[in-house]
Amino acid sequence: MDDPELDPAAHALALRGLARLNALSRSDRILWPAVREVAQRVGGRLRVLDLATGSGDVPLALAGRAMREGVELDLHACDISETALTHAGDRADRLGIHINLWRHDAVTEPFGRRFDVVTCSLFLHHLDTAHAARFLKNAASAADHTLLVSDLRRDPAGLAVAWGASRLATRSRIVHVDAVKSVRAAYTPQEMGELAGCAGLGGGEVCTRWPWRMLLRWCRD
Repeated sequence: MDDPELDPAAHALALRGLARLNALSRSDRILWPAVREVAQRVGGRLRVLDLATGSGDVPLALAGRAMREGVELDLHACDISETALTHAGDRADRLGIHINLWRHDAVTEPFGRRFDVVTCSLFLHHLDTAHAARFLKNAASAADHTLLVSDLRRDPAGLAVAWGASRLATRSRIVHVDAVKSVRAAYTPQEMGELAGCAGLGGGEVCTRWPWRMLLRWCRD
């Protein structure tokens, strides 16, 4: 999935497979309680930015939850892949959800504006420790209130689940390989907390979430 020369058809199949895995694991459910809490505190339309959004399945699912609960979201999302952004735009159009999409390298490129909440799902494990800390610092700079980073957590049980779930969800060989590699490359909750400290995110809290996930929540003073 990280290969810029990846065949577009194979990339599309992999994106669809990842969307199914996100739906099965209800990745949006991990983020929603914190997003809703900020919405209740801030009031009005909540500006949300999703980083490394892929095909946009998590922010679009958050939009669905928001509509059901009467919360108004101003959705934005970015990714380094134009292919992923095209699929995100197509999905948003099919669902009738407005989302502002743009290409952006969230590790190295600064953000020109800030948002109430900045979210990211299943991206941190793609980065080594130096780049992960840099990403967290950059992501936090765009958050007026809260940064939420959800990711896999490394443990043997999660590895077995990733192997089985990826094969149930999709025919994509890329997803089959990446699912196992991703768990092996993931951080533990303690390591994620240390990364937050290296990024200067004092007071950031890391908690475990089902299934074999963890969530970093950092709030600006």
